[in-house]
Amino acid sequence: AVSTLARNGGLVSDRSNSFSHPQSYFENKALSKPKKDDKRLSVERIYQKKTQLEHILLRPDTYIGSVEPLTQQMWVYDEDVGMNCRDVTFVPGLYKIFDEILVNAADNKQRDASMNCIKINIDPENNTISVWNNGKGIPVVEHKVEKVFVPALIFGQLLTSSNYDDDQKKVTGGRNGYGAKLCNIFSTKFTVETACKESKFSFKQTWFDNMSRAGEVKIKPFSGDDYTCITFCPDLVKFKMQSLDRDTVALMTRRAYDVAGSTKGVRVLLNGSRLPVNGFRSYVDLYVKDKVDETGSPLTVVHELVNPRWEVCLTMSEKGFQQVSFVNSIATTKGGRHVDYVADQIVAKLIEVVKKKNKAGVAVKPFQVKNHMWLFVNCLIENPSFDSQTKENMSLQQKSFGSTCALSEKFVKQANGCGIVESIMNWVKFKAQNQLNKKCSAVKHTKIKGVPKLDDANDAGGKNSVGCTLILTEGDSAKTLAVSGLGVVGRDRYGVFPLRGKMLNVREASHKQIMENAEINNIIKILGLQYRKNYSDPESLKSLRYGKLMIMTDQDQDGSHIKGLLINFIHHNWPSLLHHNFLEEFITPIIKVSHKNQELSFYSIPEFTEWKEKQSNLKSWKIKYYKGLGTSTAKEAKEYFSDMARHRIPFKYSGPADDEAITLAFSKKKVEERKEWLTSFMINRRQRREHNLPEEYLYGKETSSLTYHDFVNKELVLFSNSDNERSIPCLVDGLKPGQRKVLFCCFKRNDKREVKVAQLAGSVAEMSAYHHGETSLMMTIVGLAQNFVGSNNLNLLQPLGQFGTRLHGGKDSASPRYIFTMLSPLTRLLFPSVDDNLLKYNYDDNMRVEPEWYIPIIPLVLANGADGIGTGWASRIYNYDIREIVSNIHRMLNGDEPLPMLPSYKGFRGTIEELATNQYMNSGEVAIIDSTTIEISELPVKAWTQTYKENVLEVMLNGSEKVPALITDYKEYHTDTTVRFVVKMTEERLREAEAAGLHKVFKLQNPLTCNSMVLFDHVGSLKKYETVQDILKDFFELRLKYYVLRKDWLLGMLGAESAKLSNQARFILEKIQGTLVIENKPKKELIRMLQEMGYDSDPVKAWKQAQEKAGEDDDQKEEQASGPDYNYLLSMPMWFLTKEKKDELCKQRDAKLTELNMLKKKVPSDLWKEDLAAFTEELERLEQAEKESQTTVTQVKGKGGRAKVVKMKDETMPTPQGRRVIPRITSTMKVQAVKKADKKGGGKKGAVKVLFNVFSLCFRPRLLQKPEEQSPRNFCYNAEAGYIKNHFHSHLNIRSAHSTHLFKLVIIHHAK
Repeated sequence: AVSTLARNGGLVSDRSNSFSHPQSYFENKALSKPKKDDKRLSVERIYQKKTQLEHILLRPDTYIGSVEPLTQQMWVYDEDVGMNCRDVTFVPGLYKIFDEILVNAADNKQRDASMNCIKINIDPENNTISVWNNGKGIPVVEHKVEKVFVPALIFGQLLTSSNYDDDQKKVTGGRNGYGAKLCNIFSTKFTVETACKESKFSFKQTWFDNMSRAGEVKIKPFSGDDYTCITFCPDLVKFKMQSLDRDTVALMTRRAYDVAGSTKGVRVLLNGSRLPVNGFRSYVDLYVKDKVDETGSPLTVVHELVNPRWEVCLTMSEKGFQQVSFVNSIATTKGGRHVDYVADQIVAKLIEVVKKKNKAGVAVKPFQVKNHMWLFVNCLIENPSFDSQTKENMSLQQKSFGSTCALSEKFVKQANGCGIVESIMNWVKFKAQNQLNKKCSAVKHTKIKGVPKLDDANDAGGKNSVGCTLILTEGDSAKTLAVSGLGVVGRDRYGVFPLRGKMLNVREASHKQIMENAEINNIIKILGLQYRKNYSDPESLKSLRYGKLMIMTDQDQDGSHIKGLLINFIHHNWPSLLHHNFLEEFITPIIKVSHKNQELSFYSIPEFTEWKEKQSNLKSWKIKYYKGLGTSTAKEAKEYFSDMARHRIPFKYSGPADDEAITLAFSKKKVEERKEWLTSFMINRRQRREHNLPEEYLYGKETSSLTYHDFVNKELVLFSNSDNERSIPCLVDGLKPGQRKVLFCCFKRNDKREVKVAQLAGSVAEMSAYHHGETSLMMTIVGLAQNFVGSNNLNLLQPLGQFGTRLHGGKDSASPRYIFTMLSPLTRLLFPSVDDNLLKYNYDDNMRVEPEWYIPIIPLVLANGADGIGTGWASRIYNYDIREIVSNIHRMLNGDEPLPMLPSYKGFRGTIEELATNQYMNSGEVAIIDSTTIEISELPVKAWTQTYKENVLEVMLNGSEKVPALITDYKEYHTDTTVRFVVKMTEERLREAEAAGLHKVFKLQNPLTCNSMVLFDHVGSLKKYETVQDILKDFFELRLKYYVLRKDWLLGMLGAESAKLSNQARFILEKIQGTLVIENKPKKELIRMLQEMGYDSDPVKAWKQAQEKAGEDDDQKEEQASGPDYNYLLSMPMWFLTKEKKDELCKQRDAKLTELNMLKKKVPSDLWKEDLAAFTEELERLEQAEKESQTTVTQVKGKGGRAKVVKMKDETMPTPQGRRVIPRITSTMKVQAVKKADKKGGGKKGAVKVLFNVFSLCFRPRLLQKPEEQSPRNFCYNAEAGYIKNHFHSHLNIRSAHSTHLFKLVIIHHAK
């Protein structure tokens, strides 16, 4: 068998094949059998060798793609429609050979920049296509190696090309040497015409029958302009076509337009007519013409010519990601890495904007952003590679492109506004809505599961569901009260569900917050609500499980807020429900008074106050305050529910005013309107108090229903105002109510020994009627005692224990159970006790509590700063140096203006410099130790040591995928009060960092902005201050008035006390002398005798009674009616008659008279100066003690109680030999600060203000340095105006449309 195969040539022809493929071996063996089988082939037919040309014709899909008709959606150019995306039936192979000739013509532009024309002719009737260009012709010379003319070599022989040198960076479309030859092979006739001025010859040759037969070469002398023309007749039989059909011509026409758009500087003529395309931008218009966005507006196209090799256009897409791209004029219909490169840049920028705007909280991924983009890219890539010969997808890696495409900020900004972001946000909302709808059930259920703590009504979800009411209570205790009351009204029509605290403000909440909020989802489930369903039709209420929703909360301001949040929840999602009186509230008394068998209930404090003022015998009434629903008993709950007409108050919709009121209270967009709303409330309240008018209240005896407008403007406004009072401090004492209560309790206790913070918190809650959790009160106490850098400049309480450090920003404080505190020695000097008599105290639960405000001797709000966010307002004021504040007060006492002050923090060793009005740069300290080492010895204010280490140094040490490591190592030597990082880095990195600015690189600079200095003034109204000096002046004016009041009070008090002492001294002297006999006499006769002798009734008591502004109570009236009070004389002990006591009393009288006479000689400012002197003296003593305790040598107790000297290690201190790096404060920083500050001004005035401020900061030094002999007017007009305008334009990057005349005016303004 083997020999037979050998004779037949089986093993000889392909030995390896035979042995490596056993199947072939056995098939060949079978051929030796005499039986004839048509299905079996000869070896010669199995193993064949083809020429290159035969292989191309036999396997065309390897070279030009499929030759079978294919139907798919593509962009084509229809004469009647224009650029059109439709289903097209075409042969990819035919499209490919045409494209090769077209790209070759476009490539010629890269070889010859002077080329400016391409002519394309498509003749379907004669099946002829020609492409002509006027670029440099092909050299008409004989190839010395191949011995043929170069045009014939290029177009008539396979695997010939001018693009084989990969070392040469070319930006042409051809690469593999097949292109034009493939067109020749698949044509029945293929003609090449070219003329070369350099060769001085023209060339023409025609090939026939799939390049199998070459015609005669025609060479003629030539002296005109170069050109090349390819004319071919596709072999339609091989493409299974009979003619060039409409779809094929439309596709080829589009490619003609492609070349016109992607080849710069070349006009394209199709069938003799010039195509109306002038560059890539106008080409893009062919696609977007008549296209509109979601709002019906024409699509906005963003265009940028990035550089000579990259041109990009972008617009919005409604059909997923679309791209039209060209690489070296090749239409990459499937895109590729060049498209990804550009798209990824745009997506990265757009997703940042989307994340900021994405309030819905739906996760948006990059590919989802990309799905809204329509991207057009025209680029030139060096030696591009494709994933197939059809060149539909460019596969070259980005690093080999030979160029970059860095999109400008202008392009990105325009991309944000071209409709893509809006389209994404609409999609986000749609997706969010779908997710929310999944949370709702469209089917009404009689029983629901999975809602803990729900007591469902028995009829809920049934045929009587419209008559059911769901009661939402404030907490579990209120639910217990409601369940107790249901014993009266029954459980069939009433369900109860407790709320956990305050509801989410859904109007401003993200989608994620709503989706994850179990309470909201439970309420929707219980009620049977469906998102975005319109409940305008009364019949639609039957689809709900409950026909009414009742809110049952405490009658305090927080309870009002809970009601408002629930109203907002319904109004935001189902506004039509409010039209059906769907919402109700259940009110309970806030005060009950009883007398014998009579009992009265009051549902608001003003109503009770109004009643109280009319009572003559108030003392006989028992008053009980109901701070919460939990105060009521089960018996009272039954009483409430048995009188539903009084306690059940329905909300009634009164029109658009209700919608506006709800939106005003809860919409983030209504900040300014909310400020006006609260301001008008505060003004109205102040005016009512000034005129002794009663406050407005909502729940009177006649209240049977309520409008949403009234609820917002009369009840909810009280919470909003209270929220501000709790969050924003008062100008006078710089304290918030919680802090003031702590101070009140400490003054009242007057502890001489330290007390536990936890115990003090309990005492504060008891003495000052604190109605919130004691945990927050403990944190308030801790905050008042903290004294680390960045906290208080003047701590009112002493931190006796671990109250927190700068390591963690105070969060490392110990448990309140383990730390102690007491009043600081400075506190009573800051708040003199004599001023307590001048204050107006609040009353709570019929008990006198803390005053409206204390009156310190310096503005504490400037010493310790302020930070708080309320409703409509936020406040931020930085700390200022105590001595500077005292110095400015002295200046104002002397009649001078206060000096400007910079923020200052106790113990801070960095710098704070002014950039613009109310804007500062806060810098830490850094020094260079050697060429590889720096030392950070101070951080910016409120940059905590541990946070800085984790967020800055650790990131710099470890680096990331995008940012390499900057430092090689760092060591820590800081303590709880000091900072010291020693950082190691390479010499090169250190040089680069120093050039860029070490403070900037190591994030040691933070801006401080004081644009919201909002405080409550002394009459309880919010006021915004523009400068620190304004705060100082307002405080000074008020404080000086109170020194006048203090002097008047002291004069009266000292006069009364001296009169009392004089009377007592006279009484004793007359008793000793025997002129006064009081023994064994009736009381009435004794009082009459003292009156006749001219003794005064108790002077101190009489003076105090005269000072009471509120009038005398009944007891005092009775006392006055009973006659004068001589107890101060008659109750003196017998030993007062001794000589020693008599002499002492006389000395006291004389001393009091001397003090009174000295006080009369003083003016109020003298009293203030004395207080400041005492305060400053104690401040210096305390600071000296602190300084001594922080020295490097300290004494601690050793064994046996002996003192032991401990020396602090030097490594905690900054290195002396380090070279300090001065923080950079550039003019650019100042300009940016001014521009930032001016954004709030806006308009033309804002522009002029920017000019003035920038000139002040940047150019005034130049003005002052000019020679004096030059007159200011001439100098301003002639020398500087043009210079400054040019400087604005070129250096500060401020584009001004103002004339130079405006700059002249600016200069003159400052010259004056």
